[in-house]
Amino acid sequence: MKAIRRFTVRTVLPEPLRQLEELVLNLRWSWHHETLDLFRAVDPALWEAVHHDPVRLLGEVAPERLAQLAGDRRFLRRLQDTAEDLHEYLTAPRWYQSLTGAPSSIAYFSPEYGITAALPQYSGGLGILAGDHLKTASDLGVPIIAVGLLYRHGYFSQSLSPDGWQLERYPPIDPNGLPLTLLREADGTPVRVAIGLPPAAGRGNGSGEQGAGPPELRAQVWLARVGRVPQLLLDSDVEDNDPAARDVTDRLYGGGGDHRLLQEMLLGVGGVRAIRAYCRIAGHPAPEVFHTNEGHAGFLGLERIRELVSEHALTFDEALEATRAGTVFTTHTPVPAGIDRFPRDLIARYFGGPNEDPHVPVERVLALGAEDYPGGDRTVFNMAVMGMRLAQRVNGVSELHGEVSREMFGGLWGGFDTAEVPIGSITNGVHAGTWVAREILELAAREMPALMTSGRGWEGVRDVPDGEIWRIRGLLRERLVLDARRRLRESWLQRGASEAEVSWIDDALDPNALTIGFARRVPSYKRLTLMMSDPDRLRRILLDPDRPVQIVIAGKAHPADEGGKRLIQEIVRFADEEDVRHRIVFLPDYDMALGRLMVQGCDVWMNNPLRPLEACGTSGMKAALNGGLNLSIRDGWWDEWYDGQNGWAIPSADGLAAPERRDALEAAALYELIEDHVSVTFYDRDSAGLPRRWLEMVKHTIATLGPKVLAGRMVRDYVQDLYTPAAASEREMVADKYAGARALAGWKQRVAKAWPGVAIEHVESNGEESPQVGARLTVKAVVALGGLDPDDVAVEVAYGRVDDADALIDPSYAELGGAEPAGDGRLRYTGEVPLGRSGAFGYGVRVVPSHPMLSGRAEMGLVALPPAPHGMTNGDLR
Repeated sequence: MKAIRRFTVRTVLPEPLRQLEELVLNLRWSWHHETLDLFRAVDPALWEAVHHDPVRLLGEVAPERLAQLAGDRRFLRRLQDTAEDLHEYLTAPRWYQSLTGAPSSIAYFSPEYGITAALPQYSGGLGILAGDHLKTASDLGVPIIAVGLLYRHGYFSQSLSPDGWQLERYPPIDPNGLPLTLLREADGTPVRVAIGLPPAAGRGNGSGEQGAGPPELRAQVWLARVGRVPQLLLDSDVEDNDPAARDVTDRLYGGGGDHRLLQEMLLGVGGVRAIRAYCRIAGHPAPEVFHTNEGHAGFLGLERIRELVSEHALTFDEALEATRAGTVFTTHTPVPAGIDRFPRDLIARYFGGPNEDPHVPVERVLALGAEDYPGGDRTVFNMAVMGMRLAQRVNGVSELHGEVSREMFGGLWGGFDTAEVPIGSITNGVHAGTWVAREILELAAREMPALMTSGRGWEGVRDVPDGEIWRIRGLLRERLVLDARRRLRESWLQRGASEAEVSWIDDALDPNALTIGFARRVPSYKRLTLMMSDPDRLRRILLDPDRPVQIVIAGKAHPADEGGKRLIQEIVRFADEEDVRHRIVFLPDYDMALGRLMVQGCDVWMNNPLRPLEACGTSGMKAALNGGLNLSIRDGWWDEWYDGQNGWAIPSADGLAAPERRDALEAAALYELIEDHVSVTFYDRDSAGLPRRWLEMVKHTIATLGPKVLAGRMVRDYVQDLYTPAAASEREMVADKYAGARALAGWKQRVAKAWPGVAIEHVESNGEESPQVGARLTVKAVVALGGLDPDDVAVEVAYGRVDDADALIDPSYAELGGAEPAGDGRLRYTGEVPLGRSGAFGYGVRVVPSHPMLSGRAEMGLVALPPAPHGMTNGDLR
């Protein structure tokens, strides 16, 4: 008989062991080796059996063992020391506490989080990045409150059919079996948040009673402790909801249409309400800055607007300005297909009609997500577009991704050159405590103590003995091989093989062979099967008698992505072939635990996306910190930090229109690099058996990339470049009962109304026919302001080199001044342009809005340009 409900019965710990529960309920254990050692000591065999999950450990350990530990003075001293260390970690001032002007607190919203494999609430890079962000914020003392959803079935567990097709299973998750507690009121009542729903046929109010009131989606709030960071996870599986509403948080990225929209409404709107409840109960400072990690949580801005309109009597536009000032939006996708877009009529149904909030008119909601720019689809509501309109600060996740995003979303700031689109970039980083092997950390502590105490001294790795680095690399490679064999055996047996058919797995992979890793999600642009473009050549590389290569592969395709599943099947079928199956393996059910083994154990990390479609790609960073080298297309972070000595760049043929031709060229380059460079360098040994050139590259990689790829650098960049300026803008808006927000909203409305009357009527310059370098060109412009004041605008001259079409290349800008009357209400502006270089030169004049509270000239998307062609003068400077 099958159980109809699954739940977890928690162990009652003896009084001397009560601190174990405190340690389990703070996820710092997921990156703190001493705490993990303590858990292992509880029952070493059981620790391995529960796959290093401390909640399961305490749930399954025998009462007799607990009684024995309760009387073990050595264990109790160790437990006390570990608990005191955690308390010190949670309370001592850290880097953030030394700052001035930083936000009192930051709310961080993400649809998924990769904290630990024991809390399966992630699917890929977005969630892993969010988890590393929280852990690093905790290490640095950054006061973040994280918000997400609790998915009762997580993403999915992956297995393979006998013919290599991906199969999905959604094992149920019992929150009581996770390191979570319910957020409760002072009287012990669980906190509930609710969002309104539109009436629907057959839908009650959530209590099972028809017509008893407006329908609502309710959720309870689970609290996880990620070191110093509280993480709030909303869960709709509560009795107050009808069956359909209970299933809203059933699985990550499951369903479509209404289901996905409800998840994002709960995350954004419900998430803000959960934060308010948490701050009230815990006495935590209210967030000054809200960080939206991708567009899924964008509705949080609507809830903040509603709060300001209803509680502080602001108009919608005033509340919009106050909300934007303190909001940061990070985009992670470089392709339009990766953005959530809903039919406009679906948004209208959920935010309009009987469900419309009088403080947030549905037409204003629709306008925020409208693709009302050239090339946009006016039938859809774009979550990323809404996120950008609700945030004063927007960033991509690598320099190249920032460039791609400025191109992709440039229509929102029409009239401005792509380079001026106000989307910056902060390159992702990775959390060393999570991803770097313990042996590497211990080596660094022993050989590079300054690095471990102050974060400085990366160059010290060059003095570490080559033999010691090579010994640890061999140990990590062997660990990966042994675990890969275990996983491979389990997979083959699950696919229907007999024990007699899997004996070959005992010798699959070689602990001493060059090992290449490839692990990631499997959308088509990541090109899982590029390595198989020429199967015969790949076979020769794998089976080379002198320089053998082995490849370990893992990855999940989205359950609805049939194309991605076919790619996996293609790889699996090749890896099943008897002559190569000991050299190339596909390991199913890619998760954080497998990812950690791979980035630690592989010698080379391979990445071959279609450039420039990889936003960042942090797995290669993790490999680098573990002494691996990268072999990658120059995309994402690798485009930014490849220097010719820290790995190999696969030449990209991204200018070619024919995808088959492009794949063929890039695959040929990949094969050549592996055959003639990677394997040659790896197997070129000296008399001591050491690959000196390889180890020189490893040391160079760690010394130069180490300080860049750490999430500590990333979070510091967010704090200094985005959070602190956002907090300053927020304070300026809020001061004196939101006087700043009221003034800015009124000013924007006045400028937008008058802007059609702003015009540049005449531009002239006086200078030599052929000016020389070092001269200065006087530029004059006559401007009609359409009723605006001179202080409302800036009249600028853009100047610099020009191309053959007279377009300015990386122009400089100078503001024209003077503002002398020129008759008929017009003003004449004058300024000088320095002629600092020879060659083709040009200039142009424009008028843009100017206000001290704007984040930049392009914020409003308004610009007035002179009629072509007389607005530009160019010539040769000699």
